[in-house]
Amino acid sequence: MSVDLIGFLGVVLVAYVVPGPDFLVVVRSAAEHPAKGRTAALGAQSGLCVHMVAAAVGLSVLAARSPVVYDAIKFLGAAYLVQLGVRAVLTARRQTRRQRGGHEVTGVASPDGWRSGFAQGFLTNVLNPKAALFFLSVLPQFVHGGGSPARQIFLLGVLDVLVGVAYWFALVPVAARLGTLLARPRFRHRWELTTGWLFIGIGIGVAAAA
Repeated sequence: MSVDLIGFLGVVLVAYVVPGPDFLVVVRSAAEHPAKGRTAALGAQSGLCVHMVAAAVGLSVLAARSPVVYDAIKFLGAAYLVQLGVRAVLTARRQTRRQRGGHEVTGVASPDGWRSGFAQGFLTNVLNPKAALFFLSVLPQFVHGGGSPARQIFLLGVLDVLVGVAYWFALVPVAARLGTLLARPRFRHRWELTTGWLFIGIGIGVAAAA
């Protein structure tokens, strides 16, 4: 397979470094517990595998050319992000009410299991139409015309997924340090509000995107 691997890896790394829905989900999960952060990362990369397989067999082409399919994916993804944001904002407000009622909130909320982190990462990625369009529009630019396009897309996609796993697993220990700060009620309140409104903003942005 003759492809520009250095150029491809550069594009992939930039795509991961630029914060997006996956970044926010992984960081939030890691701040609760490192294990939850890692499972959220694996969930996001599993969602990426769905886009990879879809692109390899041509389903992404169908989705991109069908406004109904594309819009359905887009609005489902937007609704899910907004729902995550609303939950975070409501959590912050509940903490405020507890503090005003004389019930001090201490410590970091225990993680709700690896399944929750994995599901959030997976759904956030698989319902993101931009991830599908990456495989459809960007990745084929690195495919060599002399080989099987499906095979090359699959191999480049696997490389993308592996790079992502390495990146997320390097990020998780850094994000996990937020857990100490989240033990402080005031910081946790601001964290929940900030990330909640970020989720809502990203969700609205996805829905409004042409």
